[in-house]
Amino acid sequence: MEVLKSIRDLYLPVQPTLKQTGEKVVYREMVPREQLCPFIYCYWQLKTLTRLDESFTYRVVADGCIDIFLELERPQESLVMGFCKKYTEFPLDPEFHYVGIRFLPTMFPQLFRVDASELSNRYEDLMLVHKRTQQFLSRNMNQELSFEEIKERLDNYFLNYLSTVKWNLDSRLYAAVNQVLKTQGVLSVQNDLDVGLSERQLRRLFNYYIGDSVKTFSKVVRFQNILRAKPSVQSLKRNKLFFDSGYYDQPHFIKEFKNHYGVTPSKAFGR
Repeated sequence: MEVLKSIRDLYLPVQPTLKQTGEKVVYREMVPREQLCPFIYCYWQLKTLTRLDESFTYRVVADGCIDIFLELERPQESLVMGFCKKYTEFPLDPEFHYVGIRFLPTMFPQLFRVDASELSNRYEDLMLVHKRTQQFLSRNMNQELSFEEIKERLDNYFLNYLSTVKWNLDSRLYAAVNQVLKTQGVLSVQNDLDVGLSERQLRRLFNYYIGDSVKTFSKVVRFQNILRAKPSVQSLKRNKLFFDSGYYDQPHFIKEFKNHYGVTPSKAFGR
């Protein structure tokens, strides 16, 4: 199981903090119990503190993960969001209270025996993906619970569920995933991933456990590395961070960044 723990050590996916909402909308993350950390990156909460004057658009950037999420007013309608190679925008009502579970790369397919490629770039009703988890959420989540109480219930459920999992720990797959993460996505798939798999085998494993190709996953990882660095607009221009991150020129960097984030780097990092 050490091979699984290394992913969290190498990869800390970022979702941007909310801007221009005043004190009306809050986004929080909470780390699961230690035994679950190799599999679940975080539990998250997105909620209004007071009713908004109009509907709210929430943007999720590409992060290489798969999430389960639900609105606490309707826990029977939980959803799964698959690996996305670009940003996604969700139009929300003026009042909402969402919670979610963010699984580290490869972990959702490992836990639930689901082909990640079947969920890529879309969301699906959890009942159609994993009935047992959907039923647990439907019966145990509600608006009266605090985020801390929700975390405790989710921890207990997933700790119990772990005892039923039959792992498929292909060391070659995880050697490739770790190499992508160690190089922060800056690598040549042909030259830097000599893990004992043919290109076709590697593509099949990444599609099943990640949800897309090695190349696409690497692009998301290097984008996430830029986010975690939190550069200013001035430092991006001065330090040419996009060259160090494998982008061959500034227009290439801006185009890919906007694809993953939804806005240009200057808007994302502007102060």
